[in-house]
Amino acid sequence: MALCARAPAAAFPKLREASRSRRVRCRASEAAVPVPEEGRLQRPRWSGETPLSKMVGALISFKPLYNLMKIASRQVIISTAEKANVPWREMSKEILESDVYQLFDELRNPNLIYPDYYLNPFHAYEEGNLSWLAASEAEAATMSIAKRAIPDASSIEEANQRVRGPWLSAIENHHLKYSGNKCEIRDILDIGCSVGVSSRCLAEKFPSASVVGLDLSPYFLAVAEYKQRKEGRKKQIRWVHANGEATGLAAKSFDLVSLAYVCHECPARAITGLAKEAFRVLRPGGTIAITDNSPKSKVLQELSPVLFTLLKSTEPFLDEYYLLDLEETLRSAGFVNVTTMLTDPRHRTVTATVPF
Repeated sequence: MALCARAPAAAFPKLREASRSRRVRCRASEAAVPVPEEGRLQRPRWSGETPLSKMVGALISFKPLYNLMKIASRQVIISTAEKANVPWREMSKEILESDVYQLFDELRNPNLIYPDYYLNPFHAYEEGNLSWLAASEAEAATMSIAKRAIPDASSIEEANQRVRGPWLSAIENHHLKYSGNKCEIRDILDIGCSVGVSSRCLAEKFPSASVVGLDLSPYFLAVAEYKQRKEGRKKQIRWVHANGEATGLAAKSFDLVSLAYVCHECPARAITGLAKEAFRVLRPGGTIAITDNSPKSKVLQELSPVLFTLLKSTEPFLDEYYLLDLEETLRSAGFVNVTTMLTDPRHRTVTATVPF
């Protein structure tokens, strides 16, 4: 079995300040911030098999009402972004009027067969993630979601730092604790990388590592590459158009596998497949890190009926995600040292290790 190389003392440098505007910044805020609170329940009452969840599901299944919900949900996200001075429309227009289309064929795998669940509408887009509109708006939507997670943030930059910083710290701390004296993070795989926001954060956190961003959407990957070329990144992130459940990548070839805000968009069977594939491609001592909605989040448990109904209308597999025991799923895949922490008021980060 191939083991990771011994890590030098400087293997985990601090994040560098992002220097470009209109870009998600990943460094943790230095100001003191409130500790995220867990709610009293294991999961929100509006999720799973509860009567309230079934009632919401019945409303969503009524097509005319569902169409109105999609429009309303989209407006909530755009409104949050623009109130936080995120130039949503300008960012989207820049992408749609760029040469991003030329990158599509360079990155697309024409032999890839999409899993059935991925062909569902997502996030108020009828074509889900397989559209230019979704790809052009993805980074602005990410900024909006960060602001909704941290409503007291003074700026979108602070909100992004307070969401991304603790996630990255959780990864670093877990790896140092369980593998750091034996394993340097040299190779990173970011599954479900979207337009590359999380991939760029990981590359900044671990600048000596090689990063691969993998996604099912060639539209998202084309935007990720467009942004990378525009930024002139010295150490290029490699983009792979593949299924995260069957990546086609070599076994034992990565030290860190990250899934950021991916699992809530997947049915339980797909999450199980993602965990098994992550275990396969990680080296002994490697770390998996999953950050996503926390069923125990006090904020999510106390969402208003309007907001949780709109949320569920754009996330077809949310109930399956909340019902799944994610920690046990990782253990069943072979991981050890499974650890969960609330890293912001809405999201948890679950980390685990491939045993030596």
